[in-house]
Amino acid sequence: MDKLIISGNAKLKGSIDVKGSKNSALPLLVSSLLTDKDLILSNLPDLEDINNMQKLLKEYGVSIKNRKNEITLNGKNIFNRVADYDIVRKMRASILILGPLLSKFGEAKISLPGGCAIGTRPIDIHLLGLKQLGAKFQIENGFVIGKVNKHLIGSNVNLPFPSVGATENILMASVLAQGKTKIINAAKEPEIIDLANSLNSMGAKISGAGSKVILIEGVKSLKKTNYQILSDRIVAGTFIIAAVMINKNFKVKKINPHHLDSLIVALEKMGANLKVKKTSVEISPTEKLKGINIKTAPYPGFPTDLQAQIMALMSIVDGDSEIKETIFENRFMHVPELNRLGADIKVKKETAYIKGNRKFKGAPVMASDLRASVSLVLAALCANGKTVINRVYHLDRGYEKIEKTLGKLGPKIKREKI
Repeated sequence: MDKLIISGNAKLKGSIDVKGSKNSALPLLVSSLLTDKDLILSNLPDLEDINNMQKLLKEYGVSIKNRKNEITLNGKNIFNRVADYDIVRKMRASILILGPLLSKFGEAKISLPGGCAIGTRPIDIHLLGLKQLGAKFQIENGFVIGKVNKHLIGSNVNLPFPSVGATENILMASVLAQGKTKIINAAKEPEIIDLANSLNSMGAKISGAGSKVILIEGVKSLKKTNYQILSDRIVAGTFIIAAVMINKNFKVKKINPHHLDSLIVALEKMGANLKVKKTSVEISPTEKLKGINIKTAPYPGFPTDLQAQIMALMSIVDGDSEIKETIFENRFMHVPELNRLGADIKVKKETAYIKGNRKFKGAPVMASDLRASVSLVLAALCANGKTVINRVYHLDRGYEKIEKTLGKLGPKIKREKI
């Protein structure tokens, strides 16, 4: 297990290119189960979740060839229908294999998945949608066991909540189903559009991705394709917030700023000096930042995945702020650790109350989940003294070695084995 040692009062200079999105790459990798042809993906990020998904797919018999920034997957020799618990427990996205396996082979058995401890995140919505396509499930000894009578059948699937994972699972399952499927109350995230675009390039017939209703006309098979993964809006947003906190000239490149509209609006309300261009955001120093109130919401609302990061920023601006978390019921686990660094944050039910004008001071802290861990990195960069962040394997799930990416641009970040 590793720890990070971060020196405070960090400097920051130059620019950073944002790599492919983890939350896009995971379902795109899984979609290789749907076809016997090559799926070639470029702009793949180097992350633990990506490595674990590759291990899981290899367990099923997917052939994988890695080149520098490209991966070729081929699912023509699938020999397994059971997902290994040791891999699944590390990553909630492993539930995404359920829909493709049921669609392609009519059966699947997967251990109940793990991931970040940020709430229950039940898979009920996934199962509900797949049931409406004709799948039958039972949960036995910690496994979800699914079966289909011959083929999945297209249907109207009305989601009770616009779950990203459930939308992706049902979308992939519907591609090879017989007839037409309509996903109502679908998630609108850019990652959904990315998955639909990739599947369409493979020969699927999908329309409406990015809107509340997605239409899928089932096809018999998919073809070879070469597809570039979109950039990671959450990583981009994290780096933008870091530059605002450190208050230096900095540029975040190779992104689609439109995917960060809600963050940019929030930061500009706080007084941040941003210049938004076609594929980048430039951050310039500002004299004064102020607190605001925000509420997380499904896209295009403020992302829950940027809530912890902006909370760190709110702690050092003038005035108080509030954050209402509406997506996950346990996503304030970073609050005690930010308070250890000098923040003054109180939580009542789903709302966090953040006192501004605080000064972070270095201290030993513990990462509890992926986005919580990076909020501690941001606070540590602005602190007086050194901060030691333990359990950074959470961080490595969603950020390429931050001591090598951000660390090359001024901040002093050192990784050590515990």
